[in-house]
Amino acid sequence: MTTRRHFNATLLAAGAALATPLARANDDTAIHVLVGFPAGGGSDVIARLLAEKLQAELGRNVVVDNRPGAGGQIAAQQLKAARPDGTTVFLSHDHTISILPQVVKKPGYAPAEDFVALGGFATFVNGLAVSAATPANTLSEYVDWVRGKQGGKSAVGIPAPASTPEFLVQLIGKKYGLGLTAVPYKGSAPMIADMLGNQIPAGTGSVQDFIEYQRAGKLRVIGVLGGKRQAALPDVPTFSEMGFGGLEDTPFYGIWAPRGTPAPFIERFTRALEKVVALPDVRARLTDLGLTVGYMNPQQLDQRERAYTRVWSRIIADSGFQPQ
Repeated sequence: MTTRRHFNATLLAAGAALATPLARANDDTAIHVLVGFPAGGGSDVIARLLAEKLQAELGRNVVVDNRPGAGGQIAAQQLKAARPDGTTVFLSHDHTISILPQVVKKPGYAPAEDFVALGGFATFVNGLAVSAATPANTLSEYVDWVRGKQGGKSAVGIPAPASTPEFLVQLIGKKYGLGLTAVPYKGSAPMIADMLGNQIPAGTGSVQDFIEYQRAGKLRVIGVLGGKRQAALPDVPTFSEMGFGGLEDTPFYGIWAPRGTPAPFIERFTRALEKVVALPDVRARLTDLGLTVGYMNPQQLDQRERAYTRVWSRIIADSGFQPQ
């Protein structure tokens, strides 16, 4: 009997231990970090890294909540609809904040009106990568391959429609007289899966999505945007080096809350984010993912967003793209 009681007590204790994380995840005081792309992609990896550190700094459970679809539009709409009580924030990059509102007639949100910046933590660059089966190691070799073996036409994957990567595909096609078709995916993860399976010969997206596969020799990044080569990919030239002007401004990562979120929460979260971004292991991991780490306070993030929006509004207008 004593043995059975001991066994039952042990089971109850184990059950309580297993239940604790779930109970905390459902805690009304938890902070939910919305991510507009699937698990496994670059944004998700970054969100989970920061969530763990922010949880320790804030003393509150921080849960990553993936709401993929429409290039982050679904997650952005979710943020707008959320109660401004400090339980919901949105980790995003330039596409959802700066690009989508310019290319979608009714995105369902207006960042300047509906969101409040909590802070930025990094900039990054987009790049063009080819699959292992595509016989090209440089942009010029890729162009020659499309012209010679593909009849001047080829498909290029993009992680979301009407995105910076899609406009990059248009620019490359226009410059070299190629018939490149941008094939949209629901995030970078499924796009890269098709590249790894040699279902599509090339793709454009953020460097942090490609970098691990580049190091493993499964994909090859052949060009990056931005004004200088990336520390994580020192051998990969910039598009500026290859004759593409006007693509030097770099996109950004930041965190936003619903408009109306109490000032005390904003101030506390902003301070916590600044401390987390300064942690050596966080900086090392983000740098390893291909990001240029640098904390931006809410005002600096707003300024960067406005500047980036102006740059791409000109590029979008010059492309002839009509909001849909």
